Amino acid sequence: MKRREFITLLGGAAAWPLAARAQQPAMPVIGFLRSSSIADATHLIDAFRQGLQEIGYVEGQNVAIEYRSAENDPDRLTALATDFARRPVAVIVGNLPSAVAAKAVTATVPIVFATGSDPVQDGLVSSLNRPGGNVTGVSFFAARLGAKRLELLRQLVPTATTVAVLMAPGSDAVAERQEVEAAAQMIGQQLNIFDVSTDRDIEVGFTTFAAHGAAALMVIGGAFMFSNRERIVALAARHKLPASYPVREYVSAGGLMSYAPSITEAYRQVGIYAGRILKGDKPGDLPVMQSTKFDLNLNLKTARALGLQIPDKLLALADEVIE
Repeated sequence: MKRREFITLLGGAAAWPLAARAQQPAMPVIGFLRSSSIADATHLIDAFRQGLQEIGYVEGQNVAIEYRSAENDPDRLTALATDFARRPVAVIVGNLPSAVAAKAVTATVPIVFATGSDPVQDGLVSSLNRPGGNVTGVSFFAARLGAKRLELLRQLVPTATTVAVLMAPGSDAVAERQEVEAAAQMIGQQLNIFDVSTDRDIEVGFTTFAAHGAAALMVIGGAFMFSNRERIVALAARHKLPASYPVREYVSAGGLMSYAPSITEAYRQVGIYAGRILKGDKPGDLPVMQSTKFDLNLNLKTARALGLQIPDKLLALADEVIE
């Protein structure tokens, strides 16, 4: 074989692996979208990755995940959802505001949500059993726990004639507010409800509660409230208000009590659904999962600081007691 022919043959052989790699299918990309800060969702992301791994997908090995946050800016949320849809990513995963924004911009890219409200009422799916379209997910129905949370708070502070309620706009918050109001009306409990939409509103809310003699506080959930949980817990401590919170993270930050579904479990299930869609399942054929695990969390250190004696009955019911 002539030298020139040998070099040509060798060069062609060296190119084969490159050509083969170029023909391999690209790694699927999941768009993880939050209306609030990604930094506040690291535990949810870990749970999501766990669900993905259970069904055979490991980030960086056979699936890529791109994380985006609107930082509580609705206009930015729409732009981020549009970007994911135009690319398009293989699946969009998000909380309620993110899923609503994504559905508004695409009817083809699969969407998997995690929400504390009713996804049928929110217009995300046509039914829980047969979602239809390109959307499915997990609902932990936190809004339905309003009456139970009020009951538990009254057990802690039975002498409270007025209970303050702090909430931000959102369909899930509205649903829980309605449940709390209905429960309060049945037992003759007076409520002082204050809506917030900015950081400054939170400060004003606590000042208002103090002026009206509120003796206890209920914080209604939502992404905005969660992003401000440390500030809310600190203000409750400053104003000496025993408070009930919508998720455990408030209690681990120093809050008194939470009764809530396990949101980390919900995001694990979201990861499983995202993996099933990557494997070929259609979102419209996957029933909306409903969380069935609810946890009561108590912070004894905070109770002592407030001069509260937690009833033995509540201690026995608690899933976690923080010393």
